Amino acid sequence: MTMSYERTLYPAIEPYETGMLDVGEGHSLYWERCGTPGAKPAVFLHGGPGGGMSPDHRRQWDPQSYDVLLFDQRGCGRSTPFAEIEHNDTKRIVADVERLREMCGHDKWQVFGGSWGATLALAYAQTYPERTSELVLRGVFLARQKEKDWLYTYGASEVMAEQWDRFTGLIPEDERGDLVEAYHTRLTSGDEATRLAAAREWSLWEGTVATLLPNEALLDQFADPSKAVPFARICARFFRDNFYLEEGQLLRDIDRIRDIPGIIVQGRHDICTPPTSAWELKKAWPSAEFWIVHDAGHSASEPGIIDGLVRATDKFAGKDA
Repeated sequence: MTMSYERTLYPAIEPYETGMLDVGEGHSLYWERCGTPGAKPAVFLHGGPGGGMSPDHRRQWDPQSYDVLLFDQRGCGRSTPFAEIEHNDTKRIVADVERLREMCGHDKWQVFGGSWGATLALAYAQTYPERTSELVLRGVFLARQKEKDWLYTYGASEVMAEQWDRFTGLIPEDERGDLVEAYHTRLTSGDEATRLAAAREWSLWEGTVATLLPNEALLDQFADPSKAVPFARICARFFRDNFYLEEGQLLRDIDRIRDIPGIIVQGRHDICTPPTSAWELKKAWPSAEFWIVHDAGHSASEPGIIDGLVRATDKFAGKDA
């Protein structure tokens, strides 16, 4: 569909409630609720794995229409322990989302996620379809081998050639046959300088493929150790361990959510998660709408993506989309 980009983020908003939820195994999650208590429930699942929340994430819903829970996943943002990769996997995070729903007292809620957040949203909805009212997905990543290879073996490397050289340049040539393993080794090194250098380069590569046009402010955020360290450590572990999903699992189990409404917002020029995955998901899931943004890449901060996501949440709130 062609969008005129009339929608922008809703005005800045502060949470009406915040807290920490102990989910066991040493992990405690930071959470916040925004909008109107008792309004339409929604949960926000951030990207990464390892990305964390930002204040702008609160602004993707009409605060008069929604009661939104946002949280930092295990090891991310203000959740503790910082950058922890033990007891941190897809099944556990799905269980965390359900604990948060129970904490809020919602019968069901809208599940909203982009990139890894879209992966997690699908995994949650397929585990708890009765608790999912609808799905809003951006930059679909289905965690299949071909998608992992695109980012870290061959594919994105052909588009972002000079950035790929920088990313691979940290790794000796004899280790470049498995870049994920090589980076994981350095990100879990006992030497802090080694960990920080690897975190910076991993995070900058991800930031580079996130936008259609260069975005220096975004790259500065990705280079910040407070973001780069948890992002790189957790992301590399998930990539190394195949996201703790069976190959093709999210498409294989699509019948579990076949009747749940959904909207997929996808940038045509997404170098991080190319449109083929979103389109394959749409074909397997007929009840979902597929909204392509022709002048956008991957990032949720691009104008066309913002427009699509806000239109989607407005539509599910009963407003004109």
